[in-house]
Amino acid sequence: MGKENQTYLTEFILLGFSSDHRTQILLFVIFLIIYLLTVFGNLLIILLIHIDSRLHTPMYFFLKNLSFTDLCFSTTIVPQMLSHLLNMRKTMSFTRCSIQMLFFLIAGCTESSLLAVMSYDRYVAVCKPLHYSTLMTQRICVQLVMGCWASGAFVSLVDTTFILCLPYQGQNIINPYFCEPPALLKLASADTYSTEMTIFAMGVVILLGPVSLILFSYWNIISTVIQIQSEEGRLKVFFTCGSHFIVVFFFYGSTIFTYMQSNLKQMNKGDKVVSVFYSVIASMMNPFIYSLRNKDVKEALRKVLGK
Repeated sequence: MGKENQTYLTEFILLGFSSDHRTQILLFVIFLIIYLLTVFGNLLIILLIHIDSRLHTPMYFFLKNLSFTDLCFSTTIVPQMLSHLLNMRKTMSFTRCSIQMLFFLIAGCTESSLLAVMSYDRYVAVCKPLHYSTLMTQRICVQLVMGCWASGAFVSLVDTTFILCLPYQGQNIINPYFCEPPALLKLASADTYSTEMTIFAMGVVILLGPVSLILFSYWNIISTVIQIQSEEGRLKVFFTCGSHFIVVFFFYGSTIFTYMQSNLKQMNKGDKVVSVFYSVIASMMNPFIYSLRNKDVKEALRKVLGK
């Protein structure tokens, strides 16, 4: 299947990170630990927010949904990657590859929108505290989360449809460790310009759009915080928003670097390393960043451990 032919592809071969057996075993152990920490950390966040009534606020409602999205995001990629690290034959059928790409995009695009919503929540809390209870009701919060999933599903379906409509003949070797748009575009046996432009346009909507909202929110938050006379009040706001900003930096930095390039088909080893950040590392870091820097979450954990 790796040679040129005129038959349509039925499976792909994923190169992964290394062909050396010892290196693969080492990577398996590292990524297994990362995945277990990801599952444990995000499930813990979801559990704590669910059982502690003090955390039943809009901010933690969005955080709980972010943890669920991270679980979906990581589970779509890492188990398959772990399996391939232990197997000599690293293949995926065309159907499985398509399904993985679709759910990976849905989770990733939803998380992009959700991070923007979380920044808006912090903007309202800091800049419009007197209107917070009316602007961020439970109904509105649910509608915002549903909107995040709807936008993620829409962008993902558009990208996946355009990519799968391309003909795939000849080469079937995927350089990365999972099926994502740049990898499949590189294997298409037809002109991909219109598809690349569509993915770029969707990237503007689902990446640059949320980033613009985040920058607007934090610009206003910083302007408001500077005017706070209490040093304790300023530190509290900075700690709360700082956690969110760290998550935003890692997620958007790596995804924009990968998906907002002029030529998505040109993927190198550096891009593969960058993709590890947004597909594996970020999902593990989120719960620890929020829990280690958040007093309310730590108190909820102490309460559970005390019981």
